[in-house]
Amino acid sequence: MTYQPEDCLVHVVDDDAGLRRSLRFLLDSVGWSVRLYASAEEFLDLVAPQTRPSCLLLDIRMPAMSGLELQQVLRERGLNLPILFMTGHADVSMVVQAMKSGARDFIEKPFKDQLLLDAVAAAIRLSAETLEETQRRETALRALAALSPREKEAARLIARGQPNKLIAASLGISEKTVHIHRQHIMGKAAISSAAELAGLMLRADPTALD
Repeated sequence: MTYQPEDCLVHVVDDDAGLRRSLRFLLDSVGWSVRLYASAEEFLDLVAPQTRPSCLLLDIRMPAMSGLELQQVLRERGLNLPILFMTGHADVSMVVQAMKSGARDFIEKPFKDQLLLDAVAAAIRLSAETLEETQRRETALRALAALSPREKEAARLIARGQPNKLIAASLGISEKTVHIHRQHIMGKAAISSAAELAGLMLRADPTALD
């Protein structure tokens, strides 16, 4: 799936109004959509699950809730937004904590415009890849949910490359019934081979064929 810059969203959370305005101007210059927040609390009040490639430019030191605290809340809520931390105070322990907790990058103020734009672009690409993978998984889950319990049993064996004769023996049914199951599975999932079925099942659950 291809995204245009205007389809992508950059959230900026920083208590410095001047920096927020500067970042909006810079990010607007390359076409990204931008939303500004003066505090972590304001961001939490307004943020929703992301439906388009997005990232978060986050000041690590703010009054009340810090950037690190916001990162933890987002993790607890299951909002896996790529985070780029910004700080005017080099602090090795904070860098380590942020990166261990899943931060995408760490940018020290004052930063060069191109350095920040490159970091945001990389975070947006990661977000797009994550969204596409989530969409593929949801599509696979919907396709497999249409199968009956017996068809799901047969599907797992078909996806592992077993011939109808072995599947029939494993399930205690006739080869003809296995053939019928195979036809129904392929039709419901809109696929035409065992290899495609295996790919579908692995997208839905990477451990499906273990």
